[in-house]
Amino acid sequence: MFAALFPSRTITFYLARLFIGRILGVLVLLVLVLQTMQLLSESGDILAVPGNGEAEIWRYIELNVPQLIARFLPYSVLLATLFTFWPLNQNSEVIAMRAAGLSAHQVLAPMLLTAAVVSLVSFTFNETVVARATGTLKTWNELHYHPIPRETGTRTNVYLRDGDNILAAKTVSGSGAAIVMDDVTFYRRDSGGMVLDQMRSPHAAYANPGWRLQAPTGFAVVATATTKLGDTVVARDLTPAQVAISKIDPDGQNIVQLGHTIEALHTAGRRTDELDGKWWHKISGPLSALLMPLLGSVAAFGLARSGQLLVRAVIGMGLGFAYFVVDNASLAMGNFGGYPPLIAAWAPFLLFFLVGETVLIRTEE
Repeated sequence: MFAALFPSRTITFYLARLFIGRILGVLVLLVLVLQTMQLLSESGDILAVPGNGEAEIWRYIELNVPQLIARFLPYSVLLATLFTFWPLNQNSEVIAMRAAGLSAHQVLAPMLLTAAVVSLVSFTFNETVVARATGTLKTWNELHYHPIPRETGTRTNVYLRDGDNILAAKTVSGSGAAIVMDDVTFYRRDSGGMVLDQMRSPHAAYANPGWRLQAPTGFAVVATATTKLGDTVVARDLTPAQVAISKIDPDGQNIVQLGHTIEALHTAGRRTDELDGKWWHKISGPLSALLMPLLGSVAAFGLARSGQLLVRAVIGMGLGFAYFVVDNASLAMGNFGGYPPLIAAWAPFLLFFLVGETVLIRTEE
């Protein structure tokens, strides 16, 4: 029964080989062009940091290329679908397959199977390579390409509330009681939010309770006076667990890590709708590659001599790009609480699956 869904083995391998070759060709071309453009805009900032050189340029490429692959792989599948179906239709190969008794779905089956494999590879690549590279590149970019501290789990520009007061750190690294903050500023404020005084310190560590600022410099706002202080403990109600969940980058965590983060936030009574939507999108996002042959298949059918082949290709491309627009809009609505996270992540996929099937059935089946 499964074999009946596909054409002959020869046609299946022929179509799959054409399709995967075009996917790789389009993806390589897109990544090369986009990486070159981004490198031209960022290389000046990278080399402006003392000590940075060619090694840092290659490091930027190493961290950025996985993001480009993950972001543009679905687009590559869409364009590869059009570049595969256009010549097949132009050369009457699709007509020959239909004349041999194959349905439109059978002609499309090898492409869908290839796209399913691409989706699986994309999901695995995203969770094992892209998440780590994204987190590292974001941290490096926020540090303006200065060296990243060697401690694991480094986060940048973290702001923590301690009642009316604010504890800000340029970098936070480590976990649990071993958390270390660098370039720290503690703002003591009144109930109206006005800053009364502040303390700046190069380092802070957990004092159980509170956070010990190392030799801070104090500044009294009213007196406009600066004083040198000894080690001072501040923010006694702020725990390492609160620091750990203070700034979450869902793109920099894989699906398992993000699941643990969401669980920790639930335990702390925090709202997690945005992160829930991101968690579900880590599954639905790679599956978008599975939709592209279906949406682009409108270019495969219809007579080439009718003069409408270009129009069909444009319609297929339009459907594909419309999916990405609706997907981003739905995820944004989910972040604002307009949709439940599950619907925000999956509704565009299901909607455009039905649209693609409807177009295919009404036009060819």
